[in-house]
Amino acid sequence: MAPTAKALDALVIGAGPAGIGTALALSAVDDLLIGVVDRGQIGQTFLNWPTKQTFLTPSFTGNGFGATDLNAVHPRTSPAFSLGADYLTGPQYAKYLRSVVKHFEVPVLSDTEVTAVEAVGDGFTVATSRGPVSARTVVWAGGEFSDRPDVRLAGAGLSDHSATPEAWEPRSGRVIVIGGYESGIDIACHHIEHGAQVTVVDAGSPWDAGSGSDPSFRLAPRSRMRLDGATATGRLTLTAAHASSIKRDGAEWVVSLDNGTRIRADSRPIAATGFGPGLGPVSELFTLRRDGWPELDDDDQSTITPGLFLSGPAMRHGALKFCFIYKFRQRFAHVARVIGEAQGKDCSGLEEWRTAGMLTDDLSCCGVECAC
Repeated sequence: MAPTAKALDALVIGAGPAGIGTALALSAVDDLLIGVVDRGQIGQTFLNWPTKQTFLTPSFTGNGFGATDLNAVHPRTSPAFSLGADYLTGPQYAKYLRSVVKHFEVPVLSDTEVTAVEAVGDGFTVATSRGPVSARTVVWAGGEFSDRPDVRLAGAGLSDHSATPEAWEPRSGRVIVIGGYESGIDIACHHIEHGAQVTVVDAGSPWDAGSGSDPSFRLAPRSRMRLDGATATGRLTLTAAHASSIKRDGAEWVVSLDNGTRIRADSRPIAATGFGPGLGPVSELFTLRRDGWPELDDDDQSTITPGLFLSGPAMRHGALKFCFIYKFRQRFAHVARVIGEAQGKDCSGLEEWRTAGMLTDDLSCCGVECAC
């Protein structure tokens, strides 16, 4: 995509799975002028993943039988088919996204930083490092990976966030991980597999199976299997407590817990404390819910800025979380149809998404629990 003086019908900001997937759905709307910008390369977040980190959800090619690959962003694609892999690494998934962009000729402008988004009249002016872009609608798909909220404990600066390469480097002796959900268990198992003795600290005990079948609220099967293996080594300790401070004591690091316990590590503690919504330059164009996530209407649109949509893992509707690719991709075609119909375009091409099970426009159908 090259900069243009003509106003786009839709500008997508972010070239990860949410951005590329939404752009693909928008491309299925007849005669819609769209573009995608990203401050890095296509799939940059996945290129930045630590080399040992992999997907929680497996890829498998079942598209021809109505079972779309869990990690696909288009009904006719499958990372398992194109890459020959199931639990993908970050670079592998970035390669898949590049191949999809090339095959479907998605207009993407890389290395283009968005610095401001302003609602002007019936559209938007988007300031970028390559000049301004005008668009009737904007889809924010910036992702969460670069938004790492401050860890709320004294001495937090003495820890390494689990998304940093430093947290994944080999460590010997005693390792402390603060946070026990997916990223915490993932990195704990990683270090146990390399011989360390690991203590995971989390007051919520998210490693307990709990109730309900939604993997946004309980560990994924792969994580639970790895957790069982780590437990069997005898080198994993799961502690249901809140970390209150980190201090350096000579060659050791000391983490104090709210139950009065102090535990020691031979390297910097790892903070697996998650990510924020990553709204960047559109943060003032959304209101936030009490839990800190963006407030959306039923069409994934900002409640205070008409024409600004959200796509990606920061989406929340009531108690529903759309934090996995196979969840937030369910809304690509819905957002594309809302944008297309508002501009009087033919949206019949989006029925392919519905046929493939990739279009959810009735949110009341979400959250159904498995019987067994």
